Amino acid sequence: MPISKFHEFQSKEELAKSFAEDVSKELMTALNDGGHARLAVSGGSTPKLFFDQLSRQKLNWDNVQVMLVDDRCVAADHERSNQLFVRQHLLKNEAEGADFGPLENVEADFTHALDYLVLGMGTDGHTASFFPNGDTLAEATDVESKQYVMELTAPGATEPRVTMTLPVIAGARHIALHIEGDEKRRVFEEALQDGPADDLPIRHVLRHPQVEIEVYWAP
Repeated sequence: MPISKFHEFQSKEELAKSFAEDVSKELMTALNDGGHARLAVSGGSTPKLFFDQLSRQKLNWDNVQVMLVDDRCVAADHERSNQLFVRQHLLKNEAEGADFGPLENVEADFTHALDYLVLGMGTDGHTASFFPNGDTLAEATDVESKQYVMELTAPGATEPRVTMTLPVIAGARHIALHIEGDEKRRVFEEALQDGPADDLPIRHVLRHPQVEIEVYWAP
């Protein structure tokens, strides 16, 4: 079973606070063990409260590398840029000094496992930029892929995307899925059932033999 724990909260605010504290503890462990920590996060509107809470955690953020799981292929200051979203909502307060750069610029760093990776999920079952009917979905979700980053276009994605591939995601030491709302919970529960992985691409992650995921959900 890929789910190690399902965290259920009464509100998005409660989720954000608890989730930020949990991530902070894992990053602190990595910092204490090796002097640095590596965190990958997802964009979209869902993580806003979580990012705000995480930015307030007292860590040695100067030794934390933050990177994106995926992004839209738009300018860094575009309103739909995940890079801009992270800069606005996470890289502030205590976390202002964290190391951060575009996904395309950190490919060489993927030779080392990520300490913590946060996934989101759309109501179409996509996670990262693994979209249904994506033109490179098969390559991006190939468990034997040697590529760390891949571009993808799909009918459900307004812009072309760039995403971490499945081996990079699956190699993270800790993986969390952050979802909110009844519809996303229904899609997630459907993804746990039998059916083609490409129909609900989060199944590619859930069915990976090395992956265990902690789920954080609120209505």
